[in-house]
Amino acid sequence: MADFDAQIRESQAQVQAAQAKIGEITSRIEAVRSQMATGTAPSLDIENATLQDVRQHTEAMNANIAELIMGLDDVTDSFSKDFQEMRRKTGWESLVGIFSDARAEAMRQERMRAATIDDKLQDLIAKSDVIVKLLEGQLAMLEEQKAKVEGNLASTLAERESVVADLEAVRAEIAALDPQVIALENRIASTTDAGDRTRAETDLAALNTRSNALVRDEQVKLAKSQTLERYIEAGKTWIDSLQNQAATQMVLINKLQTDTRQRVVLYDALSKSLKTAQQQDVAHRINEIGVRTDQEAQTAMAGIGAATNARMADMLEAHEDQMVFSKEVLEAKARADERFMRRFAAIVEKHDKGVYGENAKV
Repeated sequence: MADFDAQIRESQAQVQAAQAKIGEITSRIEAVRSQMATGTAPSLDIENATLQDVRQHTEAMNANIAELIMGLDDVTDSFSKDFQEMRRKTGWESLVGIFSDARAEAMRQERMRAATIDDKLQDLIAKSDVIVKLLEGQLAMLEEQKAKVEGNLASTLAERESVVADLEAVRAEIAALDPQVIALENRIASTTDAGDRTRAETDLAALNTRSNALVRDEQVKLAKSQTLERYIEAGKTWIDSLQNQAATQMVLINKLQTDTRQRVVLYDALSKSLKTAQQQDVAHRINEIGVRTDQEAQTAMAGIGAATNARMADMLEAHEDQMVFSKEVLEAKARADERFMRRFAAIVEKHDKGVYGENAKV
């Protein structure tokens, strides 16, 4: 499993790099919000290129983790083959069996006791747990970043609503001044009284001053509204990206957790099958030997036979519960696999066809 260890280390490095990139973008958004709060003209520099860079990096990270998961599935599938091999005699044991069945069987039993299938399963589950913790850490970070941006976005939406309301009020006032300006201009053009014309021109100058001030105010508020709008759109885009990333993490976590349950069930079933076969072999040999032994050996045989029968009865009684539980786990695994296959179709295709190293875009 050395390759798995290397891949896991690579995934850990990719996650750290992704978190740094994600944190950088969130920091930029928070910096813009701080600038706006202090009245400083903000510099909104969340470019599409930066977002695309984060997207590509997280896709590569998730693709690597998806391949890890597929590899864990391959190892799991090999467990049943390992159990089958354990139940069969090796070539050497078969050769020894030509001269001594008892010696060959003793060798097989010793090999089965020394088998490392349990260690392999525990190692596999441990690796699954490492990947799950990695994904859960990434998911928590994504949720934290999303909460920060959502908080900033809520404040900005409220602020823009206020700015837009002020802008509409300014525009309404400007519109209300237009008829007054037109009326004064007509009055100046039609009056022959110098005093009346002077008063009208004074009033017109005051209206124009007020109108110019309102126009400048309109421009300032319009610029602020546009800045807030760009900030809001950038925030929405980033929140959408974080949500998509979080959804991907959840799919991967669900797949791994369901697989781990399935592996435990598979191992338990295979282990019980192997132990049952071993017990039956022992009982059969004792029965053959028992016909040539004395009463004490017959008594021992009966005890072992009763124990074996009791074990078989326990297994039969527990079979229904085991089958119900196994069915539930397998159904959950099928659902998790379906979500995983749909989201990582390209990774699955590469894995199934063995087309690694062909620079195919994932």
